[in-house]
Order: sequence, then C-alpha cells, then structure tokens
Amino acid sequence: MASGAGGWTLAALVLAALVGLPIAAIAWAALTGGDGGETLGALAETVLPTYIANTALLMLCAGTIAAVTGTGCAWLVAATRFPGRRLLSWALVLPLALPAYLAAYIYAALLDFAGPVQSALRAGMGWSAGDYWFPDIRSLGGGAFVLGFVLYPYVYLLARTAFATQSLTQFRAARSLGATPTRAFWRVALPAARPAIAGGLALVLMEVLADFGVAEYFAIPTFSTGIFRSWLAMGDKASALKLAGVMLVFVIALVAWEAQTRRGRSDSRDGLANRRDAEPLVHLSPLGKGLAMILCAVPVLIGFVLPAGYLVSLAMAPTAQGGAGELGAYLEGSLWLGATAALVCLAAALLLAFARARSGSRLTASAIRLATLGYALPGALLAVGLLAPLGAFDRTLTGFARDNLGWSGGLLLTGTSAVLVYALSVRFMTVAYNTVGGGLARIPPGLDAAARSLGAGPSRVLARIYAPLLAPSLAGAAALVFIDTLRELPATLILRPFNLETLATRTYRLAGDERLVEAAIPALILLAAGLLPVLVLNRLGKR
Repeated sequence: MASGAGGWTLAALVLAALVGLPIAAIAWAALTGGDGGETLGALAETVLPTYIANTALLMLCAGTIAAVTGTGCAWLVAATRFPGRRLLSWALVLPLALPAYLAAYIYAALLDFAGPVQSALRAGMGWSAGDYWFPDIRSLGGGAFVLGFVLYPYVYLLARTAFATQSLTQFRAARSLGATPTRAFWRVALPAARPAIAGGLALVLMEVLADFGVAEYFAIPTFSTGIFRSWLAMGDKASALKLAGVMLVFVIALVAWEAQTRRGRSDSRDGLANRRDAEPLVHLSPLGKGLAMILCAVPVLIGFVLPAGYLVSLAMAPTAQGGAGELGAYLEGSLWLGATAALVCLAAALLLAFARARSGSRLTASAIRLATLGYALPGALLAVGLLAPLGAFDRTLTGFARDNLGWSGGLLLTGTSAVLVYALSVRFMTVAYNTVGGGLARIPPGLDAAARSLGAGPSRVLARIYAPLLAPSLAGAAALVFIDTLRELPATLILRPFNLETLATRTYRLAGDERLVEAAIPALILLAAGLLPVLVLNRLGKR
C-alpha cells in the first residue's frame, strides 16, 4: 500500500513539475541580475507604470461593475418575488457564454461613430460630427464596461447561493426589531454573504487580468498586450519575461485572496434554497416588482441578448454566408486541438484524482494544488513562460541531433502543435480535475475493496467499476476542456504553428481587420459552444 501511495505521489509530483515549469521560468527571469536587471529598470522608466496603472484600473472598474451587478441581481432573485424571476434566475448566467473579446468586437461595431447607434442619433437629431458628445467605447472605460457585464455571473452565481442558503434567523430578528429591509440587507445579509461575493470577485479579477482580446482591440496597454507585443512584435524576449514576472505577482495575490475567501464561506443550509415555497424574505410593492424585473433584465440584455442578436443579424448577410465555405479548415483545426487537449487533460485529471484518493500525504496534496494552478495563469503569461525554457531545451536538442545524427532541419519543438497542446493542457487541467475528482469522490471505496477480495485485478476493477461510474464525469470534463480550448485566444495566438488556424484566432483576425460581418458565423459557433459550461455552472450554483 505504501508503495502504491508512493507511486501516486510521484505521478502528482511529475504533473506539478510540468505545470510549475512556466512559473519557475518566469520567476527565474525576474530574479536574475545582469542584463535582466537593466531591462527591468528600463521598463520601470518607460512602459511598466502604464501597464500597472491600466491593469489595476481595468480590474477596479470591471470588478466594481461585476460586483454591484452580480450582488444586486443575486439578492433580488434569492430574496424577492417578481414577474419573470424564474426565467431571469438562469438567464442572468448567459453572458458567461459570450467570450469577452466577441463582446468587444460587437459593441465597438454598435457604438463607434459609423455604427448604427450614433448614425441613428445623428439622423434623428439632425446633428453632424462635433455637434454632440458620445462616450468612446474604444477606451479603458469601454473595456471595463464590456468585461464587467460579461463576467458579473461569477459574482451572481456565488452570491445567489450564499443569499439562498445562509441562515435567515438574524435577518428576521433584525426586521422584528424595526430594521428596514435595506438596513437589514446592509447590516446582516451582505456581511454573511461577503466571503462568497469576494470569491466570485476574485474569479472576475483573474479573468480581467488574463484578458487579451478586449484590451488589444480597444488599444488599452495592459500586461497581456505588453507581453504579446514585446515577444512577438518587437522580439524582445527579456522584456516580455520581466513583464510576465510582474504580472505573476498579481496572479499570486489573486490566488491567495481566492483561497482565503473559500476558507471563510459559511456552510449554513437553512435558507431559501431549502424553502422553495416559502414566503419571500422581502415583499415588494407592484412598482418594486417592476423595477426588480428591469434591474435583472438589463444585465442579460447588455451581456447576452444584444450581442447575440447582432451576431445573428450579421450572419444573415450574404457576405457572412459567402465566407462560410472557409470554415471547414478552421473547424478542423479547432476540433483537433480541442480533442487532443481534452484527452491529455482527462489522463492528467484521472492521475491526480486517484492520487488524492489513494494517498493522503501532505506532499501529494501540495503537488495536486500546484498541478491545478494553471487555470489562474493568464494565457499570455503561460505562453511566454513555456517558450523560454522549451526554447533553450529545443536549441540544445537540435544541436545534439545536428552534431550526432546529421539533422539538418529547424527546431524540433518550438512552433509545433505539441507545445500548444502542452500549454492548453496546463491551463485547463483544473477544469478536468474538478469534474473528475468530484465524480470519483462519489464512488464508495468499498466497491474497489470488494472487487479485489473476489479476485479481480486492477485492470478489471478499472474497466468494470470505475469506467462506467466515472463515464458521466469524464464526458463532462472532456466537453468543458474542449470548449475552453475552442475559446482560448492569447496562448493560441502566441504558440500556434503557422499552418494552424482556429475559430478563435480567425475571428480575432477578421475583427481586427474590421471585417466583423465575415467573423459573424465563427463567432456564433463560439457563442453556441459556450452555452454548455454556462448551463453546467448554473446547475451547480443551484445545488
């Protein structure tokens, strides 16, 4: 048994080392002296303050929008009753199905000077250019608007669960002592749900920090865009690694905060979730019910209905349908990449899940924690962190092959699909592990022991017991990783081979060339694919 546990621990350590490779490479580059120190000093005198200020301000503004919108809608859904509440309770999660960069493309097309909104405004009012003021969507404020209304469901899901499951005794006691519903909300309900809200906000801030598409399209200098430009546009690898090192500090802070919020959550379950037919916590007047319905409908309208409807209208245009014949190549690349990453993540997730079940050592737990850290790493940071050590290894390997085997080709690993699959597997391994680990935890350990006592070998136990019982979890994990891979943009842009184009990169290039009509159909495919994880998240949130 000890030998078996040691084997599982070793497997977890190997996976942790593979995930930790880009983190270690970035940390090493950030801490080394010599030219690296001079590079950091030069960055501090030029672009670094701008990147820090814009990234922090974008996180602050988008986080505020997401926190206010998500918390307010969660409270109205959990504590009140109004027309359309049941429909809106799940519709409020739909904006997560829309990648933020798609929302940026759509709102830029809608709200730019030549877009339909300003054109209708000028036609209706008889104005011309310079006669009126209109907010610039291609700005930091516009980026915060898009990110806030696409990502608020993270806060909404956790806050809704917290409001619906927390103890109601203190709230009702406060009301019986004469506190108004507003005062009782601020003094009782909100503090009790604060850990869950903070956890959702931490996820929002991680996504904002990792964002590349919105910041690039709206020309907002952030860490992600700075790393991308330094590495690919300027060929300055030292600067890109230094920027990634500073960005890693932000990531570590957010991961620590998210872990702290999880430890602070309450497990009380005597709330509204178990009292579906109970009276609402707060009774609204007819006017209040109408306002609640509007307040919950507006985020759905901004975050999903308007962008999706505009994409559908663009997809009906002859130009969009004329370019649909080219989708085959991009679909093939996306499907191949998604399927390969899903298989790798499933294998790694099974190893980690069995390691957790078979070995209870702290070393194994720490290795699993590190191995599942990849989801917190922004795509640009992950790509740069992988290219640095793999590039050095590749040059050594190619030199050995040239000197000893007569190899006359180029680099063996860099610029290949294998490196891209590696990066995507590191990033999305957490998604597969959480799903597979949850399924394995529901299988009674006694089934394994009973089968072994009857003479079944390990392979027979795996095929006859674990495979059928884990099949739904494995299918769910594969689907989630596949869809996340389809939508991933920065890591794919940096690491993809020249002959590989995906739906995400194709949409990005068409939108960057102001050809949004031609990008409408691949964008709709990405939007439709995003609905599956949203439905899964909503189901888990209700549980």
